[in-house]
Amino acid sequence: MALSNEILKQRLTEQFGEQLTEWEEPYGMLTFRCPADMNLKVLQFLYDDEQLRFRFLTDLTGVHFPDRKEEELSVVYHLHNLADNVRIRMKLYVPVGKPDVFTASSLFSAANWMERETYDFFGVNFLGHPNLVRILNVDEMDYFPMRKEYQMEDPTRIDKDDEMFGR
Repeated sequence: MALSNEILKQRLTEQFGEQLTEWEEPYGMLTFRCPADMNLKVLQFLYDDEQLRFRFLTDLTGVHFPDRKEEELSVVYHLHNLADNVRIRMKLYVPVGKPDVFTASSLFSAANWMERETYDFFGVNFLGHPNLVRILNVDEMDYFPMRKEYQMEDPTRIDKDDEMFGR
């Protein structure tokens, strides 16, 4: 029997119950929310389960939601079951004051650099990561550039003519 979103949701609900929430299917990809302290348990289950077999980490990134109190930072995982060609998305949220998430680098070796990049740009602290240092920005940076904490450009500049830029 082919692996469907209904089977995926059923298997995850059997294993984790009501702890997984916000089930959606944008563009046909099953998406759900996981508590931040359970990310490794859920990822391990998705990897180990012989019916699910999500053994390829396609992407791991962060998102900053400055208006969501106590869950300003999100970590998003995209996993792929190569045998059945099925994808799944898992989201979790952490406060910007304590952005701690367990590392998945022991489960997916590709998570090593993806987690470093997410740390570098969003400031998510991946607990247990073997080398959580900046990967693209200079070590001296004391801020995280992908957070929405600064205006994109100075609205008071008078030396720019927007007509020259097609705006």
